[in-house]
Amino acid sequence: MTAKLTANDIGATCVCLGIRKAARQVARRYDDAFRPLGITSGQFSILAALLREEPVALGALADTLGMDRTTLNRNLKPLEQGKLVATSATKDDRRVRGLSLTEKGHTLLDRAIPIWRRAQADSERRLTATQWPRFRSQLRALG
Repeated sequence: MTAKLTANDIGATCVCLGIRKAARQVARRYDDAFRPLGITSGQFSILAALLREEPVALGALADTLGMDRTTLNRNLKPLEQGKLVATSATKDDRRVRGLSLTEKGHTLLDRAIPIWRRAQADSERRLTATQWPRFRSQLRALG
């Protein structure tokens, strides 16, 4: 027997459900913004995380993005096939896969960053009542 809760009670109060729903809506807005470039918000996040001088190991990139390695590998495939990301052995350990942006990846990211800035400004505007920096720290507290 349920504890006299209804679907509406849970839907209105569940932190997990609320955050997932908001995350899907936000991701959809960023996906719509990036669609003219042929990338998703998730792909943009990967490309942006590779915006560094040295190749990054797959495991370190997965940690940065908060993804497991299997999911990251699956999301990297279209970026590698599109010649946006290159794989090489890292200089510290030749057995470790290092990832970096290609010239084509840098060019795409140069076009994507202004789009991201507009989507980011829109998201921050929507959050003005909750003060984004405070809200971000509250989200981190859930991690």
